[in-house]
Amino acid sequence: MDYIPLLSLGILFIVLGCFNFKGNISSIHWYNRRKVLPEDVPRYGKVMGAGTIVIGAALVLTAILQMIFETEALYYITVAGAVIGLGFMLYGQIKYNHGIF
Repeated sequence: MDYIPLLSLGILFIVLGCFNFKGNISSIHWYNRRKVLPEDVPRYGKVMGAGTIVIGAALVLTAILQMIFETEALYYITVAGAVIGLGFMLYGQIKYNHGIF
């Protein structure tokens, strides 16, 4: 019961990531996508969506494993997923938005 919020947040991230991956980047703040060229929108959406999906999958995996094993060491999965996902997002921001901001 304690891990339902973590599981719900992970599922929400996966759903948002799928929308971004399909090219719908409207869920990304306008300031972070204002310099993205129209022809780069699908590629930008794929990179940002992949990063969001990785973070969401790490949250879901952590929540499920925490329900089974109940050990705090599993939060390293969340940290690793967040670092990898943010790396994808940083790459997308620099390449397609021509800078972080």
